[in-house]
Amino acid sequence: MSNHFETDLLRQAANYLPLSPISFLSRSAMVHHQGTSLIHGERRWTWADTYKRCRRLASALSKKGVGKGDTVSVMAPNIPALFEAHFGVLMTGAVLNALNIRLEADTLSYIFEHAQTKVLLTDREFSKVIKKALSNVRQEIIVIDIDDPEIESGEFLGEIEYEAFLKEGDPEFEYVLPQDDWDSISLNYTSGTTGRPKGVVYHSRGAYLLATGNVLAWEMPHRPLYLWTLPMFHCNGWCFPWTITMLGGTNVCLRKVTAKNIYKSIADHGITHLCGAPVVMNTICNASKEDRYELTQKVEIMTAAAPPPPTVIASMEEAGFNVTHVYGLTEVYGPAVVCQWQESWAEKDKITQAQIKGRQGVRYHMLEGLMVGNPETLKPVPNDGQTMGEVLMRGNTVMKGYLKNPEGTMEAFAGGWFHSGDLGVLHPDGYIELKDRSKDIIISGGENISSVEIENVLYEHPNILEAAVVARPDDKWGETPCAFVVLKSGVTVHEKELVEFCRSKMAGFKVPKKIVFSKLPKTSTGKIRKSVLREKAKRI
Repeated sequence: MSNHFETDLLRQAANYLPLSPISFLSRSAMVHHQGTSLIHGERRWTWADTYKRCRRLASALSKKGVGKGDTVSVMAPNIPALFEAHFGVLMTGAVLNALNIRLEADTLSYIFEHAQTKVLLTDREFSKVIKKALSNVRQEIIVIDIDDPEIESGEFLGEIEYEAFLKEGDPEFEYVLPQDDWDSISLNYTSGTTGRPKGVVYHSRGAYLLATGNVLAWEMPHRPLYLWTLPMFHCNGWCFPWTITMLGGTNVCLRKVTAKNIYKSIADHGITHLCGAPVVMNTICNASKEDRYELTQKVEIMTAAAPPPPTVIASMEEAGFNVTHVYGLTEVYGPAVVCQWQESWAEKDKITQAQIKGRQGVRYHMLEGLMVGNPETLKPVPNDGQTMGEVLMRGNTVMKGYLKNPEGTMEAFAGGWFHSGDLGVLHPDGYIELKDRSKDIIISGGENISSVEIENVLYEHPNILEAAVVARPDDKWGETPCAFVVLKSGVTVHEKELVEFCRSKMAGFKVPKKIVFSKLPKTSTGKIRKSVLREKAKRI
């Protein structure tokens, strides 16, 4: 029997178009054309300006041969050039690769080659590490320097400066839109559980939906004033470059995230929203009297990474901020779970409220499935708040997969669910709460750090026999790496020496903040019992 609803009802350009966040920009340029889009230092742009600049960028990149299947990498803090790349690169059909500005040269070299970077936009503050990274790359990369007037130092490495590069582009450039919203638009690297980062690929559909989901989960109004404390290189700033554009808001760029700069920006611009890891909240809570400004309105802050301590949440509330706790991973475009506020919680005392807000919560509107279950059988755990299982997700805001890593992708998607690697419980009210990380990832200041990578570096030291690294709670960073090492017989090594050894081999934020010389507890099969070490690290 034929389906009469499908007879003569055809999918065509009039009734079906692939979803793309580029459409948010064209709309805001029309609706909010004179509204302020970006503020950076003393400079301001309107949405009409930003639309033209993004089209110029796309045009200039196209003249360099950039198109579908190419990668454009950007090494920059939260400045307009990185924001503009979130549209200009996509307008060519290419893929945006926003780089973590804290990475060391060796990892950057690996990323450039793995991603097959064709063009690199790089802020001159990072010229030293970029120069070293490029010296180890076997492919030719077109380098465009970003000369931000907010800094005064840094070598120029490329053939042209960013603003001059934009002038080569056409502000009326007829950019391309995805032919399919499965098209790749972004590549973000995550530490995973090995020393080499994995390339997480986003599609246009997921970016569009997560950007929209942010509005719903955070109950955001039109024209918010958003402060960029969250790095745009983190999951494309949790998709907020596209979210704020959709709402016609104002992006206030913050090159250096300090308490004074945060408070001053809030006071000067009337900031309504900002995001950040618990370390940002600690920075705000522990600001000196000289750096503080009295808030004249409630400021919304969204936080993720290691669960924020209830005392920090309570302190933020007292300081005039309203905290929304979310949870996610690079593989799910950033936030995928939100601790949605319930009106009944308002009757509880402040500490209890803060404890509840420390839970991860319920699925985002745009996430189709969220479960705490057995990773092998995929059977859900009971909602008793006690039985642990793996956090599993599925839906349109889950990555396409890992670039050039089919085995890793298949493992991550086993059984038709994305396996987060995080262990949690399900409470009677349906809210989830994380309890542990099965893959031993350390989340420090919002950065994912692989314990295996640090262990591999420690094993390079000639006097180390065994090494194990776990997360150690930290009031400022949420967590920091803590290393337990066993020395070879008859040798003596001091903690400071090992710290400096690690610092010479990896990015500073990965270096263990504490090194303990002790025997390593093991199972009967010889495996190191990291659960025991984590408990020990808490008491150090």
